Amino acid sequence: MSSASTAPQELEWTLEEGKPATLVVPRFEGAEAACAWLNAILPDLRTALQRYGALYLRGLPVASVEDFALVRDVLIPQRTPYREKATPRSSFGNDVYSSTDLPPAQSIRMHNENSYTLTFPGLLMFACLIAPEEGGATPVADCREVLRHLPAPLVERIRSHGWTLHRSYSEHISVSWEKAFATERREDVEQYCAENLISCRWDGEGNLKTVQRRPGIVRHPATDEEVWFNHMAFWNSWSLDEELRETLLDEFGADGLPFETGVADGKPLTRDELELINTAYAEATVRQAWQPGDVMLVDNVLTAHGRDPFRGDRKIVVAMGNPVELDDCRPTVAASAETGGAA
Repeated sequence: MSSASTAPQELEWTLEEGKPATLVVPRFEGAEAACAWLNAILPDLRTALQRYGALYLRGLPVASVEDFALVRDVLIPQRTPYREKATPRSSFGNDVYSSTDLPPAQSIRMHNENSYTLTFPGLLMFACLIAPEEGGATPVADCREVLRHLPAPLVERIRSHGWTLHRSYSEHISVSWEKAFATERREDVEQYCAENLISCRWDGEGNLKTVQRRPGIVRHPATDEEVWFNHMAFWNSWSLDEELRETLLDEFGADGLPFETGVADGKPLTRDELELINTAYAEATVRQAWQPGDVMLVDNVLTAHGRDPFRGDRKIVVAMGNPVELDDCRPTVAASAETGGAA
């Protein structure tokens, strides 16, 4: 039996500078009792999520993938498949994944999950099963604030033209096209790209290259607030370590980088413009050190997320759901396979 009532109660969010809105939950003896309580407060959670963009729930009895899935089914009842895979993840079954399998020393820049797809998750849910010894937070940034911090000329370029994403798929330096599209048939990839407004071609060695244009600025489908929504900083070559960037350019050329982003007006994104974007993210970023059992619910349109480098074992699991159609977000530019210019 739980030590807390499942009846709705007024939620007391802790709002500390530099940290996401945090709720220390009542004590429960098991995940099922916690789920009953979460179900009772769902309306309040939805209201708070639209206000704050991300909610940190501390003290839930989430100790396993199975516990996480039970809570997920309450908070995110409608699941979203992971489309156009871009970074390595482990699947734990039941649509539960590792947050990422990239090396611990590597930071992950801010981004909105699947911002380059035509249908993307509206909600993300993270949970900590093993907390790292040091670092490893999942920082979040309010994309309403990011947009307000960006200089007007750059915002106007993206508002008018959108952004471009160029990808080169390779199992050696990124993700193979077979893993990215979950198929071994070229015709399946070509059909998916045609249906999802992506230009694709195969090079002489059978490797896949794709290009797509996306808006970069959208409105939240429920609140109608305008947000910065893209992967521009995460996947731009200027974000790479300088030595690694030069090595990749020498080895594969500008056309062979695993990822490259730009503005769809035909002018490349400069190093200075990238720094402006990263500064805007930094000014809007908050973070909380993970503890076992912590759950974070993220509105994927209002809020970008990343990952801090870490030391020691770390097991953060994630699930995605409540799919959103790009066209329902009043994009400032229509999605297209035509980029409008070079990356």
